[in-house]
Amino acid sequence: MEGKKPQHDVLQSDSRPREKRKKMGESRRDLTDHLEAYLARRDGVDKLLKISRYAAKLALASSLTAGRPDLHRRLKSFDSSVGVSRKAFRLGKFVQDLNALKRTRLDSGKGVLGLIAYGGEGAYYFVEQFVWLAKTGLIDGRRAAGFQRVSAWAELVGYIGSVALKVLDLRTILDEAARLGTTVKTLRADGRAVENEAGELQKLQAKAMLKQLSIVQDIADALMAIGDLQDGKGFLSNPIVIASAGLLSALISTHKNWTSC
Repeated sequence: MEGKKPQHDVLQSDSRPREKRKKMGESRRDLTDHLEAYLARRDGVDKLLKISRYAAKLALASSLTAGRPDLHRRLKSFDSSVGVSRKAFRLGKFVQDLNALKRTRLDSGKGVLGLIAYGGEGAYYFVEQFVWLAKTGLIDGRRAAGFQRVSAWAELVGYIGSVALKVLDLRTILDEAARLGTTVKTLRADGRAVENEAGELQKLQAKAMLKQLSIVQDIADALMAIGDLQDGKGFLSNPIVIASAGLLSALISTHKNWTSC
């Protein structure tokens, strides 16, 4: 082994520029490659459809279509079609919540919140399959309203648990970031190197930001679920409020999916 050491050093020095170029290429990944990876995900396509749908809803709720009945009709048709398409993308998605429930330990308060979050979301995705079947006409369409009400309640329960879980996670991240921030200050005061600690602190701060955005997204989705349950009789049933909340949720989710692929 020792006799090969000089050869190994030569190979390593020869390959460094190539490795460096490879890393630079990865950090500057081509936009279309990134887009391909994003669109390969079920959630990636679903969130693009969500942006399109709630942008159409916002246009319908505004004065953009005033005096333009043909545009209003086309946007309504687009909204309805995309809504059905999104439900098709959720077929079988409840299985991920079943798996999450299997991994959830109920011997703590956090475990109970996990049961509420994953149980509610799983029930929502499961019932949404029947909403889709009713919308497509395979089963009696008169059942759609009942299915939608059950799915809205399940969705709301799931988001309540999800927000509570994420708030606890956020507190943990912020506490860890605060402790590491104190360590960084102490090391700097002593004139010691803090590159590793500073890098970890930046990662924690970025993680906290993503968690905060995720909480905002869940709250926006929960408000839409409440709006659905109000049957057009409350403030949260206002078309502009629903469209704005939906668009905000979709943009946050798209950002999270884009940065993670």
